[in-house]
Amino acid sequence: MEGQRIKALYRMLATKYGITRFRRNYDPAAWDAQDPVNLALSAANAALYGVVHAATLALGCSPALGFVHAGTQMAFVYDIADLYKAKVTIPLAFSLAASAQPEREARTRLRKEFRLIKLMPTIVSDLQKMIAPDAVEAASTARTADIVHLWGPDLGSLPAGVNYGDDLASGDIPW
Repeated sequence: MEGQRIKALYRMLATKYGITRFRRNYDPAAWDAQDPVNLALSAANAALYGVVHAATLALGCSPALGFVHAGTQMAFVYDIADLYKAKVTIPLAFSLAASAQPEREARTRLRKEFRLIKLMPTIVSDLQKMIAPDAVEAASTARTADIVHLWGPDLGSLPAGVNYGDDLASGDIPW
């Protein structure tokens, strides 16, 4: 079902961008022979996999324990990345159909897009909801305020929101 949904999205975007015929083709051995959409899609997906992989590891999850994908050390990463491809990487790749440098443009535009949609916090939140939905709901309702403080090896815990640099004499900055 997922494959059919993505193929339908490919058809819709190909029509939107005036591409008469599109077929997903990933061939590392003939990298430069690919069309701009496939080059952009490969580059964009690789960047997305990197961000998802980082989030997965940061939360202590195994990137190999996939639900849909299997047989690879990145199966779970691919599962999670699939949640965001239709919104982010696929439309971007098709928009670069006429690009002379689709890979470079895909990476450049993705950096902005990832920040704009706050991808990393979204991935973390989605992973937490998938792994322990009840715990996430309980934690979000119990939280009343984020506690933020600074810590230093000499002074210990200090309140945040204070410019401690004002107290230093000129040239006495510790770094």
